[in-house]
Amino acid sequence: MYYDFRADKLREECGVFGIFSRHDDVALNTYWGLYALQHRGQESAGIAVTDGSEMEVQRGMGLVGEVFRQGLPALRGHIAIGHVRYSTTGSSLPANTQPLLVTYSGGHISLAHNGNLTNAHELRQALEKQGSVFQTSVDSEVIVNLIARSSQGTIEDKIKESLTRIKGAYCLVIMTEDKLIGVRDPHGFRPLCLGRLGGGWVIASESCALDIVGAELVRDIEPGEMVVISDAGLKSERFGQKDRKALCVFEYIYFARPDSIIDGQSVYEARFRMGQQLARESGLAADIVISVPDSGTTAALGFSRETGIPYAEGLIKNRYIGRTFIQPEQKKRDLGVRMKLNAVRHTVQGKSIIMVDDSIVRGTTSGKIVRMLKEAGAVAVHMCVSSPPIGFPCYYGIDTAVRKELIAATKQVEEIRQFIGADSLHYLSLDGLKQSITNVASDAMCYACFNCDYPAGMPACTAAGGNKYVFE
Repeated sequence: MYYDFRADKLREECGVFGIFSRHDDVALNTYWGLYALQHRGQESAGIAVTDGSEMEVQRGMGLVGEVFRQGLPALRGHIAIGHVRYSTTGSSLPANTQPLLVTYSGGHISLAHNGNLTNAHELRQALEKQGSVFQTSVDSEVIVNLIARSSQGTIEDKIKESLTRIKGAYCLVIMTEDKLIGVRDPHGFRPLCLGRLGGGWVIASESCALDIVGAELVRDIEPGEMVVISDAGLKSERFGQKDRKALCVFEYIYFARPDSIIDGQSVYEARFRMGQQLARESGLAADIVISVPDSGTTAALGFSRETGIPYAEGLIKNRYIGRTFIQPEQKKRDLGVRMKLNAVRHTVQGKSIIMVDDSIVRGTTSGKIVRMLKEAGAVAVHMCVSSPPIGFPCYYGIDTAVRKELIAATKQVEEIRQFIGADSLHYLSLDGLKQSITNVASDAMCYACFNCDYPAGMPACTAAGGNKYVFE
């Protein structure tokens, strides 16, 4: 398992991309789309292509540029899907890379999945008793098996029947020999959007992936919607019962790229407003405002705008360190922080500093950064966090630690401040967070990691603190 260099950040499972076009190089466009979605997963990448009779998939461990260094799938087709992964169910292994490709009585299916199923364990046990053989330890393979075993006549009906049995968070792009299908779960936990590219169509986790291939954002795929694209055009179908919409609020806080638009809300605008609201709530004064790059930068700019305190670069991020230093063992995490971030002594020396970050998970890295700034001469470091304290794990596609490792689950704010060594610590309130996201109704988002309100319930197998390796 690989971690963000800061080791204190929530990590999202993956990004998905799909394209249907008779006029474009679908493999190349998918490659570009995955580049734009690289922030959603850095463990593995893959592309599957079909020409209507054959399917070819190319997958591997590493970043998009590493996996396809020797070239893209050779098959010239009209449909392609792609995937970048960070594991939340199953280990980081070559066998768990996506898209998955299976052959069944009706032909071929390739599938890429973003999210986490809360009943995958029960479904897999039932399928194994019926004779299914699994090749991976990812919950996505459960979905493929359900589709392949369905007795329904059309692929659309097979998928819809399968979706009635799964619970949790899922955005899917599915490819058959002649159709590209996009699916978003009835709660809409994860984002999925639809774009137009000339005479073709594009489906992607975020609108930034549409931008890079020159596609126009048409709309977001709705919760509980299945979009089917073929030579006959595009059709939309509803499946399942209408559930409470619950888009993950961390898409706006941290996961999504700032230049994306999700469910009609600019991510950049939401983060900027979070910074402004945090400034109003904290009432702090200092010499400069800095961010922990890059995820805290937009909120820091909002904080600076609201207070009039100048924004400065107090921390520089080294963008050229490879994955060698991004390992989960604590010693390597410590080295990773030093290799990736360095304080700008000229900027921080003799200054009182407001340092803005998007979240604190374990607290270990925040403490190292505070010490780094003070060693560089900062006279005071006030830490401001543009989200509420994370006290509960996520079961819907985020790789959080078990609850006992979440610092806010066991410590109060003052205790956290003492642990990280900051002169003061201020979190954005939950009400302030809701006010910052102006284009999405506050009751249409999931805040479970803050308030333990799980819209789709919790997995049965949580006694050990999580179910990431439940199939191993």
